[in-house]
Amino acid sequence: MRNHVASLRISLIAALIASLCVAVATSAAAPQTKAFTAQGSAKQVYATGLPAGAQAVLLDGSGHRVATKAADSLGGLIFYGVEPGAGYRVRQLPNGPQSGPITVHSEQSAPWDPKVYDQPVPDQGYGYLTTRDGTQLAYKVWPPTTPAGQGTPPLTLPSGLPDYAPPYPTLIEYSGYGYANPSGPESGIAVLANLMGFAVVDVNMRGTGCSGGAFNFFEPLQSLDGYDVIETIARQPWVRDHKVGMMGISYGGISQLFTAQTHPPSLEAISPLSVLDATATTLYPGGILNTGFAVAWAKERQEQAKPAGPHSGQAWAYQRIQQGDTTCKDNQVLHGMAQDLLATIRANSHYRPAVADPLDPITFVHKIKIPVFMACQWQDEQTGGHCPNLAAHFTGAKKKWFTFTNGAHIDSLDPETYNRWYDFLQLYVAHQAPAESAAVTAAAAPVIYQAAMGLPQDDVVTLPPDPIQTMPTYDAALAAFEKLPSVRVLFDNGAGSSPTGQATAGNPYPGFEQSFSQFPIPGTVARQWYLGPKGTLNDQVGGKGFDEYTSDAKALPLNDFGSNTGGGGLWGNASQWQWKWKQNPSGTAVSYLTAPLKTNTTVIGAGAVHLWVRSSTPDVDLQATISEVDPAGHETFVQNGWLRASERKLATGSNTIFKQPSTLLAPIPSMLASDVQPMPSDRFVEVVIPLYYEGHAYRAGTRIRVTIAAPNGTQPIWSFGQTEPKGTAKVSIAFSAKMPSSLVMPVVPGVAVPTGIPPCPSLRNEPCRPYAPIVNRTSTH
Repeated sequence: MRNHVASLRISLIAALIASLCVAVATSAAAPQTKAFTAQGSAKQVYATGLPAGAQAVLLDGSGHRVATKAADSLGGLIFYGVEPGAGYRVRQLPNGPQSGPITVHSEQSAPWDPKVYDQPVPDQGYGYLTTRDGTQLAYKVWPPTTPAGQGTPPLTLPSGLPDYAPPYPTLIEYSGYGYANPSGPESGIAVLANLMGFAVVDVNMRGTGCSGGAFNFFEPLQSLDGYDVIETIARQPWVRDHKVGMMGISYGGISQLFTAQTHPPSLEAISPLSVLDATATTLYPGGILNTGFAVAWAKERQEQAKPAGPHSGQAWAYQRIQQGDTTCKDNQVLHGMAQDLLATIRANSHYRPAVADPLDPITFVHKIKIPVFMACQWQDEQTGGHCPNLAAHFTGAKKKWFTFTNGAHIDSLDPETYNRWYDFLQLYVAHQAPAESAAVTAAAAPVIYQAAMGLPQDDVVTLPPDPIQTMPTYDAALAAFEKLPSVRVLFDNGAGSSPTGQATAGNPYPGFEQSFSQFPIPGTVARQWYLGPKGTLNDQVGGKGFDEYTSDAKALPLNDFGSNTGGGGLWGNASQWQWKWKQNPSGTAVSYLTAPLKTNTTVIGAGAVHLWVRSSTPDVDLQATISEVDPAGHETFVQNGWLRASERKLATGSNTIFKQPSTLLAPIPSMLASDVQPMPSDRFVEVVIPLYYEGHAYRAGTRIRVTIAAPNGTQPIWSFGQTEPKGTAKVSIAFSAKMPSSLVMPVVPGVAVPTGIPPCPSLRNEPCRPYAPIVNRTSTH
């Protein structure tokens, strides 16, 4: 989601604006006052052309005042939350001009006037597409004959690209980043689809770049815009079958979920990569504000949604304005009305269903019925490792495939995943045998991976053989693909070998894989280890006592990686990693370790740490870290979990933040403000820390470790700058028959593990360090 995601990167004024009920204010009452324009939208009314700072009132059909608002410095304003209906008017105060009647529409996806989709869009180049409410969205069309601009670093593609001819299979890439930038999409992956033979239409969301309107994080109107983009592009003569698909990573992946739920008739398939399941799992892990990534990302979005200027907005938009793009300039007028994302974050530190549910894909992906391919990483350093939770909620889609692996944000483009993504797009959007374009994609792969991941020039990463791509006909390839199990887990990503048998530590190849019919994995069992004396994790409850530590969020650095968390650093191979994963200082954590495992133990899913906790402060933030200790003395990070102790009450029923019941393996805190309970100072209470998802094979002979401490120090980007308490706290963890603290993990029996313990380091986004024991401060009273 961050703008440092690697980039593999005319003016059209629609003649339909007049038909969209644009009401132009009359100037008869005040001829000396400049006229303004007002327009109804989906539960909104916007006006442009007002004097800077002018007050305006929204009147309903009976002339009653609905709301009053001031225009911004560019003369624009938006009234939000307006009830659908006809006859609204906007009047400039105190006695200025008044608009004609305005119709405010609902947020239903059905088009208000399908004629809006008849506007022409050229098969190449930059332009503006008009949506149902008259807003113009900037776009750039990249045909497969002209692969998308690559930005930095430069990408030199292999010669001999096929001579593609229209109509093209077509994909839409849609987000608030600089997708429509004519130089190439910022944080976009259009060039990959171009090499697959697709035309790509990159579109900037309203209120960003050169697009009109105001930015409001995944408001319903953004989804309606997505619907309009799909239907407009699908009608173009250069689009094959007049159907399109969607593609994109991160922000461009999440937007697909929001658009697909509106059911555009011309949308054939979606392929979201590196996405999230709910805003809170990235923004408020366990109720603790993620200031390291989520807040920084929100600040960046807020800044880039401002009107384009020399020091604000998106730089490419300002450049176009300087070059004479008057449409881009005019489209900035409502950018000043963008949502205050930081204020929204502050106001929603607890679960408020009316606000959170519409922003959480897990609440609506069941509505999506078209084919879906989704890929996520257990340790994604940006969106986080909770995405797999979505898989069980795509109940409306009959054709769906999910790939999960350890790794970083970029690893949804790893070679094995890339192959399946490519096959999916060829079969469900292009409707052709993947063999037709496979050679070009394979030839370009080494250059793509060097550009995307910043790998050394002598490190050749390419695509492995793919049986689907050997089948000569579409029907044969489709039949074989549809026999593939729905869920694919790639284990030990970074420890595998290339197609030529070479093994370079950290290169994005898995050690092995396993496929399953669904998620959660059938046959999963809850394996429980109980905390005991001397830092042990045991099969049975044993012993009685408690361990103490000083909770101090400043005991470790905020992060455990160097400064380069993108290409050539975190995303590169092991020779480029800058891990700084440090041991907790003495007394600032407690740790528990199993005996050496007797058999391979494969964990796929979430799990939790159940603790009996006492704190010297009314609230305390808890971080659980799961790691594996091998016989050679190496410790490998696997996963984290977090919880603010005052948020410990678990949800009841299915109407939870994830729209599923809380279980032993997937406990769900209610996160409701009404359920917040201070920690008692004189007794132990049960606190359950939900773990984020993992897919890890713990080998026989290794030991599983759980470490409990204050947040920070175990993530390359995520960190927590607003922890509880602000200083330190004395925390006690009890273990006994009456207070059975434990680690519970989802173990999947019967998974064959054909490889040995991965080298240290080699696993992508799973740092490895020398194991050092923590001696717990233990008491029996």
